[in-house]
Amino acid sequence: MAAPAAVGAPGGRRQPVAPPVAARPRRVRGVDVAVVAGYLGLAVLLTSRQWGRPDRLFHQDNDQMLFEWMLARAARAVTAGENPLHSAALNAPDGVNLMANTSVLGLGVPLTPVTLLFGTQAAFLVAVVVSLAGTATAWYVLLARRLVGSRVAAAVGGLVCGFAPGMVAQAGAHLHMAAQFLAPPILALVFRPGTDRVRRHGVALGLLVAYQVFVGEELLVFLALAAGVFAVAYALADRAAARRLTPALLGRLGVGALVAGALLAYPLWFQFLGPGHYQGMPFHARGFQLDAASFTASARQTVLGDGYVPGLLSPNPTEENSFFGPGLLVLAVVVVAWLWRRPLVRALAAVGLLAALLSLGDTVRVDGASTGLPGPYRLLAGVPLLDLVVPARFALICVPVLGVLVALSLDRALALAPVGGGAVPAVPGSGGGAVGLSGTGSGGGAVADRPGASVRLLWGGAVAAALLPLAPTPIRTVPTWPVPAFVADGGWRAYVPPGRTLVPVPPVTGAGVSPATFWSARTGLAFTAPGGYFIGPSAAADPTAHWGAPDRPTAALLRRAAETGETPVVTDADRRQAVADLRHWRAAVLVQGGLHRGEAVRRTVDALVGPGRQVDGAWVWDVRPLVG
Repeated sequence: MAAPAAVGAPGGRRQPVAPPVAARPRRVRGVDVAVVAGYLGLAVLLTSRQWGRPDRLFHQDNDQMLFEWMLARAARAVTAGENPLHSAALNAPDGVNLMANTSVLGLGVPLTPVTLLFGTQAAFLVAVVVSLAGTATAWYVLLARRLVGSRVAAAVGGLVCGFAPGMVAQAGAHLHMAAQFLAPPILALVFRPGTDRVRRHGVALGLLVAYQVFVGEELLVFLALAAGVFAVAYALADRAAARRLTPALLGRLGVGALVAGALLAYPLWFQFLGPGHYQGMPFHARGFQLDAASFTASARQTVLGDGYVPGLLSPNPTEENSFFGPGLLVLAVVVVAWLWRRPLVRALAAVGLLAALLSLGDTVRVDGASTGLPGPYRLLAGVPLLDLVVPARFALICVPVLGVLVALSLDRALALAPVGGGAVPAVPGSGGGAVGLSGTGSGGGAVADRPGASVRLLWGGAVAAALLPLAPTPIRTVPTWPVPAFVADGGWRAYVPPGRTLVPVPPVTGAGVSPATFWSARTGLAFTAPGGYFIGPSAAADPTAHWGAPDRPTAALLRRAAETGETPVVTDADRRQAVADLRHWRAAVLVQGGLHRGEAVRRTVDALVGPGRQVDGAWVWDVRPLVG
């Protein structure tokens, strides 16, 4: 154990204080309850525009439809004992490899009671609330137990980690990216300050890593990268601590890898080699990069944001992962300079800087214009897994880095406030220890005795000025066509015998809005349908990644009618092809609900299979006589 640190005392005397400790007592205080309640209240407020509104979805509506369907599928797997890694409810007759998609089983299985009792929309909103508030709470606990002595500092740090603009942007569409509540406990186990109980903590680490895979694998890739960079940077800053702690750290990682590997062997095999597996991505990940100017801009989901500038600086509204504003970035630079002697701060700075640079993609852009400068993301071109990551999401690593830096600075400022004419001694443990990595922390044990309350007031004001412009606003919603009563109330059951499918019109393939996915989710996967919104192989013999099911000629014809609003000329060859496609889908009935260009689609279906009729808010075509 390092020698006790000393603090300034009246008269110039230096008095010893207790050496830093790894963790605080686990007693829950009233302030802890208040902080968590505040996080929950804020998360509920951010989702308020959709509660009780089945006719509204968050602005990236197709993604919400997908995750609602995944939550419904998880509930079905629990209640019916079906394979949680594969489903035949969409993409008939081949089904969907759920392990190769963002199935969020780690959220869907625990939320099964909510899904069954209140429906998929309520389950999705609860998942968003849990993701945001849970992430903030997890960081708050880690900060309070390991890094800072002030609950106020920990609460503000958790607020940044859970509700930064990038987190709110992801929460409206991507549950697997917003649900980061397992990251802090994983880091706490990896970077424990002690060298005892290696096997016990290694087993716990393996269990958490395995669970994270079923919440979101992409986040685990980011976590591994950030932890690796952090460990190297910290070791360079404090080599003595690295030599002392590395054997235990490697032991925990080894045990954790064995446990996680045993639990994940079959799911990962199924993902990469099982039915419906694919290779690559259906889009060019490198095209999703951030503009360097986005780091000082305001996101649209903040009190100062607008819908124009962010659209120029990020690939889409869900990838506004930087947008920290000038105040927070200046504050971070000041914190790093102020606390530079601490290995923890230097390691955090290295992680944050690298993540920010990687988010700029192959070629750096500033204010929408290419600078021609190569971005470090090019170095990942041949690295497995990392070369498939969306570059813009690397900026999410900066979120907890900034949150921890803010918490450390507030803790230091609060420790300088005078009590009874002297300075408050540094709280044991607040002077060092990167997630408990080191118990000394260069330059972190002693504090000056004169700045007093003025420093606390000035720094608190600076933090408030940097964070208030980033205050999030409720996530935007858009209207959606309701599920037709013919589908919602079960009228379709009279038309669809066992082994046959209901075909929503258009049976969208590709990345378009999929009525099949939405209707299936909102009815609890009551029927089987072709198509859907997912990633799968391009064809049975071609594993190249493709949005949705491989295109069938009839599906492509109807999709064009829906997109253009023009009724195509239908030939006898088109009619014969339609019958062949309907037989491939094992179709019994075609159903068209609300569409913006629905008249053109209806006329096209009439020309292909004969006139339909209106039943309970939908156009219906009984095709059983055609397909036999």
